[in-house]
Amino acid sequence: MDIGIPKERRDLELRVGLTPYGVDLLTQAGHICYVEKGAGLGSGFTDYHYEKAGGRIVYSGDEVYGRSDLVLKVGRPTEEELEWLREGQIIAGFMHLAAARRHKVDVMLDKYVTVIAYETIERDDGTLPVLRTMSEVAGRMAPQLAATYLQSNHGGRGVLLSGVPGIPSARVAIIGAGVLGTNAARNFVGLGADVFVLDRSLDRLMEVDQEFSGCITTMISYPFNVARVARFAEVLVGAILTPGARAPIVVTREMVRSMKPGAVILDFSIDQGGCVETSRLTTLRDPVVIEEGVVHFCVPNVPAMVPRTATHAFNNAVWPHLRYAAEVGLDQAIEDIPALARGIAIRDGKIVNETLAAAFYAGREERQ
Repeated sequence: MDIGIPKERRDLELRVGLTPYGVDLLTQAGHICYVEKGAGLGSGFTDYHYEKAGGRIVYSGDEVYGRSDLVLKVGRPTEEELEWLREGQIIAGFMHLAAARRHKVDVMLDKYVTVIAYETIERDDGTLPVLRTMSEVAGRMAPQLAATYLQSNHGGRGVLLSGVPGIPSARVAIIGAGVLGTNAARNFVGLGADVFVLDRSLDRLMEVDQEFSGCITTMISYPFNVARVARFAEVLVGAILTPGARAPIVVTREMVRSMKPGAVILDFSIDQGGCVETSRLTTLRDPVVIEEGVVHFCVPNVPAMVPRTATHAFNNAVWPHLRYAAEVGLDQAIEDIPALARGIAIRDGKIVNETLAAAFYAGREERQ
């Protein structure tokens, strides 16, 4: 199989779709890997590393797409990359199509490309092995981001997460007790913050309570409880996930308006549209906006801030699926690996992910 690794084109997205180690294993198995010049530099991999691994360096994204049957990316294609897609091509990455502009999805449908969305690769037990890695990274980064934007020089309230003797620690509310929320809670507790975790599942909250030996406060995420924590939290973390679908709004503008001036919202659900009504997409270059007097951090690709760690992490998780698909072909791979089959978002000009299809076609009907 001819496999392409293009350079990511989104601003400050420094992760790369495949490491030189992955290229080495694929080329040893007889596959050809085309790597765009400079694709791995942001993650610490030079063109020499890829060439030593057996990769072939090409000098434009257009050439990578033109030569490849399978394109391995990190984020979904840009407008420029959509033009390079070929009919019948396979493209893989963190696609988050529920939050994409509709015309981008239309282009993929019209070109009959197969789209593998890493975030919806799902095992029989409901776990999301590839997305989990990025959720772990983002969750563990949450306290350092919160600490930074609580500083007055960043527009924050001027509060230290841990407090000092005689001054209480900051109160942090985390909405969603999944992988990201739990990892965030662990690191916030480690820094001495006063942590509240909300989730709609009582069973999950019982697990969290046991894991943290009762040192955090757990609450069911009823709207009145979300409104309650919003009023006193210095930091509010949105960690809501509905695989393949747009994130629900659980924090309303009215709740944001009730927050303390200079409080910080980290909306990690923004890659799926956001779970806070006042959130709007920001970038790594310009990461925060202030709405209703509250600092909003709404960057969809937070792990790109630590690209080397993040690239190794998601490659570890996705590698077995990629290797098998390259070895036996995608048709056989999705038949043999149900988790990979669930990761197929688009195939043969149709949206095959049921959750995405329901959202996409419902939106079309509303516009008509």
